[in-house]
Amino acid sequence: MAYTLQQLSDLEDIRTLKHRYFRGIDTADMPLLGTLFTEDVTVDYRGGTYRVRLSGRADMLEFLANSFHSGAVAMHHGHMPEITLTGPDDAEGVWYLEDIFIDVEQSYHTIGSAIYRDVYRREEGQWRIARTEYDRVIEVTSPLSPESTITAHHLAKAGRKPHERADIGHLIEWTA
Repeated sequence: MAYTLQQLSDLEDIRTLKHRYFRGIDTADMPLLGTLFTEDVTVDYRGGTYRVRLSGRADMLEFLANSFHSGAVAMHHGHMPEITLTGPDDAEGVWYLEDIFIDVEQSYHTIGSAIYRDVYRREEGQWRIARTEYDRVIEVTSPLSPESTITAHHLAKAGRKPHERADIGHLIEWTA
C-alpha cells in the first residue's frame, strides 16, 4: 500500500507518542505524561497477578505517579509497532513490551513482556492515547538478591516520595 506524506507523518507521530509514554513512565515525567492521553482515556492492563482498569486522564496519571515512584526502578521498551490508520484522526496500534520493574522498598524484581493494544485519536492537532490495554506474555517475579546493588536510581529523585503517594488500590484487582 502506498502511503501519503500525511499518513507517513501520522505513523511517525504515533510511534513518537508511544516512545514518550514509555520514557515518561520510567522517568516519572508527569508533565509529559499529562500531554499523552485523551481526557476520556480507558485502561485495562492484565498481568499475572493483577488487573488494572480505569477511565480518565486524572486516574491514569494518579496510577502512574503512584506506581512508578521513588521506591521503584523501571524500564519499559516498546518494540515492533503495528500501526493502522483507521480514519483521518483515528488509529490503532499493537506493540510488544519488554519491561523490568524493581520494587526497592519491598525488595522484589519483575521482568516480563506483554502485548499492548492501543487506540489513538488526534485532538487539536496532536495524537493522544485514547485506549490502552495489555495482556502479559511473560511475567516473572522474584525476591531482589541481597547482593544486588542499585547504582543508578532516577525515580528516587524524580518519583513521588512516600509521604506524597496516594492509595490506588481501587484501580487494581489482585488475583492469587
